[in-house]
Amino acid sequence: MAFSSLRTHLSALDTMKKYPSKLFFSGNQLLLEKQKVSIIGSRKPNAYSKMFTQKLALELSKRGVIIVSGAAMGVDAIAHRGAGNGHTIAVLPTGLSVRYPKVNASLITGIENEGLLLSQFDEDFRAAPWSFVVRNELVVALGEVLIVTHADLNSGSMRSVEFAQKMGKKIYVLPHHIGESEGTNTLLSHGLAEAIYDVDSFCDKFGTAKITRPKTPFLEFCETNPSYETLVARYAVETFEAELNGSIYIERGVVYRS
Repeated sequence: MAFSSLRTHLSALDTMKKYPSKLFFSGNQLLLEKQKVSIIGSRKPNAYSKMFTQKLALELSKRGVIIVSGAAMGVDAIAHRGAGNGHTIAVLPTGLSVRYPKVNASLITGIENEGLLLSQFDEDFRAAPWSFVVRNELVVALGEVLIVTHADLNSGSMRSVEFAQKMGKKIYVLPHHIGESEGTNTLLSHGLAEAIYDVDSFCDKFGTAKITRPKTPFLEFCETNPSYETLVARYAVETFEAELNGSIYIERGVVYRS
């Protein structure tokens, strides 16, 4: 569906350099009325970044916050999955009918069914280098604040940081070791971002946890991000069922709860 029916929900886009001339959506447009936080980062985050991206998205979504990201590999996909399909908005660098990247096709379809997809491009538009920049600006504009969990110095994530700065958005990052995530470490060293040292304390700024997800010993164990081998050794049958129903996903041998 097209832009006109969305405009009343999108006053946040007034901060963009140029208000979108068209905007298409598929899914639950009511998510636009809720509090939103943008989470972005590297397509190749380290294990630490993956774990805390997932935890941030999960804890924010429990507080009723909608997670906005760009459906890319890495941090974007982890943020969407951590929030859960019904608590996330994916902004695409393509038209709504295109599944890009292909590896995230099922994720994007799940968000379309339960959450919300947005695009500034005609239905069958294929991604181009410039369309990622357009996508990134919209991701930043939609969120109340921007969280960058992992970024190299010369990266698309740092270009998104520039958008956030121009829009007057507050920027938060994860603290990293020297030599890791040099983009976010540079932001910290120049006082351009605040570090998140405690996930729960940070998320409590957005409200107390109200939304609960089913709790079982198996799912609670999955939230500790065990290795796949450890999980199977402890919960073989439950692991198989959870993979089939999509309540967990595995990335490079580490288990994350969806």
